[in-house]
Amino acid sequence: MNTSDPIIRLAAKGDGVALSGRHIAGSVPGDLVDESGAITPGPHHVAPACRHFQTCGGCQLQHADDTVLADFVRDRVVNAAKGQGLEPAEVLPVHLSPPATRRRAGLHGLRTHKGAVLGYREGGSHRVVDLAECPVLHPALSELITPLRQFVAAHGPKAMVGIDLTLADHGVDVSLLHFPLEGLGPTEAALDFAREQGLARLTIDQGYGPETVWEPEPATITLAGVPVGLPAGAFLQATADAEGRMVADAADWLAGSRVVADLFAGLGTFAFGLLDGRKVLAVEADRAAHLACKASGARAGGSVLTLHRDLFRNPLQPDELNRFDAVLLDPPRAGARAQVAEIAASTLGRVVYASCNPASWARDAAVLTAAGFRLTKLRPVGQFRWSTHVELMSLFER
Repeated sequence: MNTSDPIIRLAAKGDGVALSGRHIAGSVPGDLVDESGAITPGPHHVAPACRHFQTCGGCQLQHADDTVLADFVRDRVVNAAKGQGLEPAEVLPVHLSPPATRRRAGLHGLRTHKGAVLGYREGGSHRVVDLAECPVLHPALSELITPLRQFVAAHGPKAMVGIDLTLADHGVDVSLLHFPLEGLGPTEAALDFAREQGLARLTIDQGYGPETVWEPEPATITLAGVPVGLPAGAFLQATADAEGRMVADAADWLAGSRVVADLFAGLGTFAFGLLDGRKVLAVEADRAAHLACKASGARAGGSVLTLHRDLFRNPLQPDELNRFDAVLLDPPRAGARAQVAEIAASTLGRVVYASCNPASWARDAAVLTAAGFRLTKLRPVGQFRWSTHVELMSLFER
């Protein structure tokens, strides 16, 4: 075998693929591997940003520079389209979120006889990596790692707990899962912790469902300049910069559309970003998100109207869709099979589709193109930096 077998691309799970077809973990395009699998780093192989890389399961690609990361994100999206026979008219530049911008995180904590460990799970394991740093997290989140570890050590149960962090407008929203507080002392300690850390909210699930124990003022998240109530556990784009890029694309691509349906609208991430002279109907199944969007829509002047509806079980029908100039879709990872079928049967001429799963998006996109739509714009988005998780924005027209 050639002793200088070059790595030519990255596979879907982040391992390098050599010219010979071998998969080599820890390699990137431009590296060389010998017969034993030893890697000679190439020009795109960089030093990992975090001491936990290759142990922590959160990142797979810290050894790749931005050129390789962008190529990986683009190829995942473009290849998903080609797998369904789709050829985008224009592939826009990849958007990569920079380090230290992630505003959501799901951690695990475990009290031990020496204190506590707190962090992400190891790759392919239930063991928790005790974080000393996390370069993907927004500083407001990473600064909580040590205080949270100390709180778990002092008051956590002798079982695994979940810790969800979200950066809200006025601080960090912390949710502790499977975290019973035995007695008045730990309860008062939780309030002291929230106060001392300046939390926007502290929610604790002691086994009977989440209860908010600290929220000095209603927690909000500002979306396109509109403060929206932030329900505990609500979905939010992982980084503000990616959200801004995706909303800007949607607004640009929907120019001239005066009445738009925002389907799977969540809190109104896209709906409030489309308000420039438009009327938007925000359709969402989650009741808490729907009510938050509805309240803020009324305060924003009434240009965002809301509808509480499960689009998986009860999608908008063609006669309903035909009342709009365009629709925007941002479904969960499963895609929007039922709703896309109704869009295909409608007279709509413009669809913007945001997706966090290129595979389900490509399946739905094939239905739209079979109904006469063209994939005119496609933007790959890498907001989960250094991971293999890829997102996208797309425009279909007929």
